Amino acid sequence: MAMSKSKIVIGLSVLGLLALVLGTVLAFVGPVVIKDQIIKNVEINPQNKLSYTMWKDIPVPFFMSIYFFNVLNPEEILAGEKPTVEQRGPYVYREKRWKDNITFHDNKTVSYREYRQYFFEESMSIGNESDVVTIPNMLVLGTSVMVDILPISAKKMISFFFKTFNEGPFVTKTVGELMWGYNSKLVDFLNSIFPGLLPFKGKFGLFVEFNNSNTGLFTVFTGKDDIKVVHKVDSWNGLKKVNYWKSEQCNMINGTAGQMWPPFMTTESTLPFYSPDACRSMELVYKRPGTSQGIPVYHYMAPKTLFANGSDYPPNEGFCPCRQSGLLDVRTCRHNSPVFISHPHFYNADPALLQTVNGLSPNENDHGLFIDIHPDTGIPMNVSIKLQLNLLIKQVLGITQTGKIAEVVMPLIWFGESGYIDGPMVSMFRMNLVILPMVMEYMQYIFIGIGLCFIIGAVALQLSKKTHKYHVSRRERVWRSRGERYAACNIVQHYRFGGGSVMVWGGISMGCTDLYRLDNDSLTAIRYWDEILGPTVRLYAGAVDPGFQLVHNNPRPHVARVYRQFLEDGGIDTIE
Repeated sequence: MAMSKSKIVIGLSVLGLLALVLGTVLAFVGPVVIKDQIIKNVEINPQNKLSYTMWKDIPVPFFMSIYFFNVLNPEEILAGEKPTVEQRGPYVYREKRWKDNITFHDNKTVSYREYRQYFFEESMSIGNESDVVTIPNMLVLGTSVMVDILPISAKKMISFFFKTFNEGPFVTKTVGELMWGYNSKLVDFLNSIFPGLLPFKGKFGLFVEFNNSNTGLFTVFTGKDDIKVVHKVDSWNGLKKVNYWKSEQCNMINGTAGQMWPPFMTTESTLPFYSPDACRSMELVYKRPGTSQGIPVYHYMAPKTLFANGSDYPPNEGFCPCRQSGLLDVRTCRHNSPVFISHPHFYNADPALLQTVNGLSPNENDHGLFIDIHPDTGIPMNVSIKLQLNLLIKQVLGITQTGKIAEVVMPLIWFGESGYIDGPMVSMFRMNLVILPMVMEYMQYIFIGIGLCFIIGAVALQLSKKTHKYHVSRRERVWRSRGERYAACNIVQHYRFGGGSVMVWGGISMGCTDLYRLDNDSLTAIRYWDEILGPTVRLYAGAVDPGFQLVHNNPRPHVARVYRQFLEDGGIDTIE
């Protein structure tokens, strides 16, 4: 038995150590393996077929939702009253994006142009492109502000041209025309008389330059040999910085192109990116953790300081001249047109802006800009970029079309570009980024737990061999070193009282029998037969009624085979 327990102890110890070592190895090696796989797949490398294809031909569905601010009181605005608008939309366009002209360079960068096309999705829209809306006429009211510094005679001539070509202060067109362009005799005339004066040819529309266009030539780092810089912009259109703004900091091209970021992010990380549409770098900040379709993400949002003016946030002084906080003047990169960018409905802007226009109702859920990003890979799971296009309008002396318009930054449209990973791609991400790491983490804990249980079991079994007391034999077992068996400390003195035990038999009988006492030694089956059953029980049974039955308990002498045979031969029945 001792050898068997020893083998069990050894077996449990070996298994426990193996499981403990395996769990410990998984704890250290597992994260390294996962990190290595992430680095391999995040790097921009044509040899990584799947990840490179995803980067080149973006499979994520992108949508652009357009909301128009339909002007309800154009005549009152010309009379100097506050504008009143109503939001119309969304008019949703599916966006197809792909990269072309891809060139890898020796300095571990890659250049490309990203193209985009838009397709109207009527099923996702409220309304269609044939809906008619009224907005300020940028050709008239925008141009009027631009030429306000000219002599009054020049402005009167411009006003004459507006009237000649039937251009009024407000334009009422279909959504499709306002988006993708409509014919303007004024534009055709100016392009024929002053070639190159206008930044566009043919039709005039808010997004006429966007469809089938690209965002410029981006050169970004591939992440080879340094994954911390992957996707970061090295240059845009050959520029290391832009020259639209008044400070070195504001002209910097920071972060990525706004699609992916370096992996292994923390809550201290930010999301910087350069936006050609906004003509500047922007930065989102961490808000809270969350999940997107079962995948853990960090939720990033635009800080309140993003479009703050220089008075409220000094680092933005370079973007001035500034108006109220919440407005970004982009005329320096928009052909000097008095255009301002803001959050939709002037969300996070100076409350005074809401007092200048009726019909606005900002809130975070509908108008907040955010990105949900998987921190370990830097891949966005859910993106919602929302911006509003505004036009400064006012009365300009000499241009009759401006009437008595009170100076106001008038919202024209706001748009939200959204994209999210869905379908088989989500399943792939969940399997590779959530389930497998989680299984590996659980396995290391399971192996460590099993190993500890086996080792503890082996130790407990070993201790039980040494300290087990009061076995079935009721002997106290003491483990001694060799040669100490008769040492005084290992000897316990006992005092014998000299007696044995007394067995008393009793029964019910017609008469009396003597008390039989059995002296000396133990009762065995043979003594039970020779001294009790033969001379006493058998004779007594014969003298009693034939229905005599012997009642006894079940000690070993009473149930021995030899005694049972003796009673059967004598015809004595027993009750056990």
